[in-house]
Amino acid sequence: MQQPQHLDHYIFATEEESYVGWRVQAIRGAVTVPENSKEAIRDAVTELLDELERRNRFNPDDIVSVMFSVTQDLDAIFPAAIARQRPHWGDVPFLDVQHMYVAGSLERCIRILIQINASTPVEFNHAYLREAQVLRPDLCVEEMETVSLQS
Repeated sequence: MQQPQHLDHYIFATEEESYVGWRVQAIRGAVTVPENSKEAIRDAVTELLDELERRNRFNPDDIVSVMFSVTQDLDAIFPAAIARQRPHWGDVPFLDVQHMYVAGSLERCIRILIQINASTPVEFNHAYLREAQVLRPDLCVEEMETVSLQS
């Protein structure tokens, strides 16, 4: 099959050439914040990231990107500004977005999606903390086995 002419300037690898043995997988989580202040948001983001790292031992160099979404009532500081200060997270690509508003939905909530290159399929342990447990009660377990990607 010939590629369309408008794609002539791209180089396409065969399936065998493009396979490198890595697969992008995602870790999800969320946490609520008691108030819209820099300190409260910093505490919540730190707690969430500490818990995700505790449950899933991964190398920050394997992170493809991290997206935070926050509810419209949180605007005191960007969660990415907090995460970027973590050891070895300085080069991670971050994106902060405002979560879609739905009437009656959970307030003062920060959600996270961490995309990670994994050399083998891994079942990650997600973290929904504080009042955010209502978002995914099926993933809220007090003590979870730690998953490790590091050799």
